[in-house]
Amino acid sequence: MVRSMGPVSEADMTFSLDCYFRQTWRDTRLAHQQVSKADDQLSLSVSMLDRIWKPDTYFYNGKNSYLHTITTPNKLVRLFPDGRILYSSRLTIKASCPMELRKFPMDVQLCPLSMGSFAYTQSEAIYRWNKDRQIVIAPGMKMSQFDLVSAPVSNYNISFKHGNHSMISVRFHLHRHMGSFLIQVYGPCILLVVLSWVSFWLNREATADRVSLGVTTVLTMTFLGLEARANLPKVTYPTALDHFIFLSFGFIFATIVQFAFVHYFTKYGFGELYFSEMAIDDDDEQLDNSDEVFPAAPPTPSPVVARKVHPREVFSVESHLRSIKEEETAVVQIQPDERSNPSQRPRRRNQSRTQQWDGKAMNSVSKIDQISRIFFPALFIAINLFYWYTYATPASE
Repeated sequence: MVRSMGPVSEADMTFSLDCYFRQTWRDTRLAHQQVSKADDQLSLSVSMLDRIWKPDTYFYNGKNSYLHTITTPNKLVRLFPDGRILYSSRLTIKASCPMELRKFPMDVQLCPLSMGSFAYTQSEAIYRWNKDRQIVIAPGMKMSQFDLVSAPVSNYNISFKHGNHSMISVRFHLHRHMGSFLIQVYGPCILLVVLSWVSFWLNREATADRVSLGVTTVLTMTFLGLEARANLPKVTYPTALDHFIFLSFGFIFATIVQFAFVHYFTKYGFGELYFSEMAIDDDDEQLDNSDEVFPAAPPTPSPVVARKVHPREVFSVESHLRSIKEEETAVVQIQPDERSNPSQRPRRRNQSRTQQWDGKAMNSVSKIDQISRIFFPALFIAINLFYWYTYATPASE
């Protein structure tokens, strides 16, 4: 009878259980049917075990098992009139469990427990399960990380150098709970991926903001992946949890690479507007306002007319700074017809204000960002559907 199970350690690949281990055998030398009724039984002292024959049962895959001795050794011995002996003891057994962790944490583990005689061969002692009472699970037994689905039993023989031994075995089918992994790993990974997509809505000129957001999410994802594998053995194959962490890390890293493309094409123009156009229009408006306050300078014999550089011709930061310097050192010549017709100046200022509030000039949204806002979430959802369909579907045993 299994009273409790656990813990199940993936790092050591072991499981523990607390049980009442009952053995029954027949010794005709102890039969006393002539003096007792058929249903009578004698309760013997534990000290009688040292005076009668008993099987030398051991656990084939046991690692650290012990008998409970508080307050006295937890043993029970019954003798029946036909010479049958019932021997029961309370044991805590720690046994090895070879685990297959490819679908971790959506896996089902089969943990065996094999037992037999240590010294007697098959010709001397044969082990069989009791058909009426094989494996009994205590009512209300629960485990923190697993559900006990079933416990099938079997009989088999194992060969050693000195002969074949009779063995019996039980396999505990354990189905893992993944609620804690959803809260501690899967949920934070999804939130980090979604958080990295915020950079698609930031202006491409906000280089520091987008880079710091990407680096922060990458470092957090790295820490989360290392923490998730802290209690796992160093297996040679990736688990389902590793695949999801790699998937999330790849999407977060892809957002940083995506910004590199956006920054590269922004630096070389790519046919889109810049904030520099707003600055030049503001300079023109300031020049027009200065004409209304100060009188115009008389025309000079050799006027030098400033050249206004269109923002699409600005291909680098150096050329833009050079053009601003030339405008500051140049002598601006204002034509008489513009001073004589002041109605044209407000129209020019209105045009500059219209350009100033242009959507592209203010937001500076890249076409790559616009595509990424749809492409990245759609691809992440599609891969997630395939992932959960592949690993969450129970495999046939």
